[in-house]
Amino acid sequence: MAQPRKVLFSGILICFMLALLLLGCSSKTDYPVISLNIPETANEKKKDSQENKEPSLKIALASITSARESLYYYNDLLEYLEEDIGMPVQIIQRKTYAEINELIKNRTVDLGFICTYSYVLGKDDFNMEIIAAPVKDGKKEYHSYIIKHTSMEAEGFLDLRGYRFAFTDPISNSGRLFPLYLLFLEGETPDSFFSQYIYTYSHDNSIRAVAEGLVDAAAVDSLVYDHLYARDPDYFRDIEIIHTSQSFGVQPVVVHPDLDPSLKRALQNFLINLYKMPRGQNILFNLGLDRFDYQDDSAYDGIREIAEVVGYATTN
Repeated sequence: MAQPRKVLFSGILICFMLALLLLGCSSKTDYPVISLNIPETANEKKKDSQENKEPSLKIALASITSARESLYYYNDLLEYLEEDIGMPVQIIQRKTYAEINELIKNRTVDLGFICTYSYVLGKDDFNMEIIAAPVKDGKKEYHSYIIKHTSMEAEGFLDLRGYRFAFTDPISNSGRLFPLYLLFLEGETPDSFFSQYIYTYSHDNSIRAVAEGLVDAAAVDSLVYDHLYARDPDYFRDIEIIHTSQSFGVQPVVVHPDLDPSLKRALQNFLINLYKMPRGQNILFNLGLDRFDYQDDSAYDGIREIAEVVGYATTN
């Protein structure tokens, strides 16, 4: 059986802790489900020289969520993939979505689990290619939730003027682009509208920031929110959804267009057929998914339309 893999995750923790300092917070309560870091075992501390003795399949995981359990579930998925294709798998993770796109563009990695706006930008940049997309409750779509702490007197997004807000990543659709669109429609910017805003670099960090009162509100991925809520609804007792976006095409699994065609087919076939195997069904259940399916590029036209209005915003 393959050894557990080291996930390069410290950047997210550092970023989030800096955000806490900027907000003037000196303490936090323990979160029973979501963890910001993962302790390394001796087996996880494999040296690069050992990992690179033989060719490996390098897979990038965008930091959509930093939950300990989710990463372990992805480890199970990728361990199964390793056995299926007969090739060692190496997980590579970076703090920002843009860094993941660069890894795919430069062919530093072979496969990427990324967010939707990352895909739109990658498709325009170097013809990034979708090989599969997750299906949840029979749908290949998700929403942006605008959430707030229940102590805040706000019934809708426009009531958040003057409050502290958390974005996830500069090129997140649900965690930044969509709320920027709402602001644009009102002739506002984050600087003019919010008293303060931060980037948490994962959706569960944004949920945590609201739950613990580190910010007043945030924009998050509905799939992440719903999955975590189902596991621990009591943690969300002080959180309220005050706005839900239209539906968008779900986060895809992607490759560089020049990836070896036979490897591309093997990866796609593994994901598409995963639900047919008992082991695959268990992995999908733990991930909160029905299965993986084919996805057409047109599913992301709605995000392109918003990006055109906002101006393909990738900076503040």
